[in-house]
Amino acid sequence: MTEQMFRLLERNQKLDVLLRLAQGRRFADPLEIARLKRLKQEFRGRLARLLLPPATVANSL
Repeated sequence: MTEQMFRLLERNQKLDVLLRLAQGRRFADPLEIARLKRLKQEFRGRLARLLLPPATVANSL
């Protein structure tokens, strides 16, 4: 596992915790929850691009 992959996984886990906390609040802020979900999806996309072979990424463009 590369350092970049490790950092993305670590950041994704931190976003999981923040998202769970935000959703568990009595008065949850829907904008904050949407922002956290968008960030989490962005990190998942970055991870997916790291895991795909370069030929697959080039063919999908």
